[in-house]
Amino acid sequence: MKMLLLDLCGAGGTLALADSAREPAVFAQSTLAPRSAAATLLPAVCKLLEDAALSVSGLDAIAVVNGPGSFTGVRIGVSAAKGLSEGAGVRVIAISRLAVLVSLCPEVPASGRVYAVLDAGRGEFYVRTSESASQQVSESAKDGGEAMLTREEFLVVLAEAPGTVCVCEARVAEALVEFAPVVVEEPVATDAFALAEAAFAAGDFADVAALDANYLRRADAEMLEKQRAAMAARRTETR
Repeated sequence: MKMLLLDLCGAGGTLALADSAREPAVFAQSTLAPRSAAATLLPAVCKLLEDAALSVSGLDAIAVVNGPGSFTGVRIGVSAAKGLSEGAGVRVIAISRLAVLVSLCPEVPASGRVYAVLDAGRGEFYVRTSESASQQVSESAKDGGEAMLTREEFLVVLAEAPGTVCVCEARVAEALVEFAPVVVEEPVATDAFALAEAAFAAGDFADVAALDANYLRRADAEMLEKQRAAMAARRTETR
């Protein structure tokens, strides 16, 4: 099973190639400079495939980490996965960045709740709840159990149902220091392979036409555009 992995949720972006028949399975990877993905992602994909003597049509799947994260990066990653899929007829697997973060937490007990937490800005957090370590794989490509919460709302959740808090950002660790969060490295494309492989085996593929970014919140630009449209409509109605 050959797979292209894309993760553009962070400040930069990462991509990788994996083949379950090889050892190690993830055998090639590349990193994009911050804020360069729009111009460099597709050339980087072509270079990675060329070096591996592969084509897009020779892949069995494209796995994209579809957020939450950088609005621009997530949009570019999802759009690239959809375009490559439609052009070559390759299936797509969409994976939540929060699910990848859960899978990286080394102190999750065999049974016990874990919260993966990412910074959402404005004093809010993206939070994913998994009831046990087994959910890391069984719900890898789903975004159920995820929400955007204020610090106060998350504190209420933790008080009612304590669990391991897993983070990858220093500012989130500082904001939740009283809960002794487990801090791991920021996820990259290679970290999504185990979850993508499990989703592939389960036949959990995305509907490419309907696939969208897992924002958990609309981007400010989209919200402002809708507000402008509503104001323009009201002005038209009052004339």
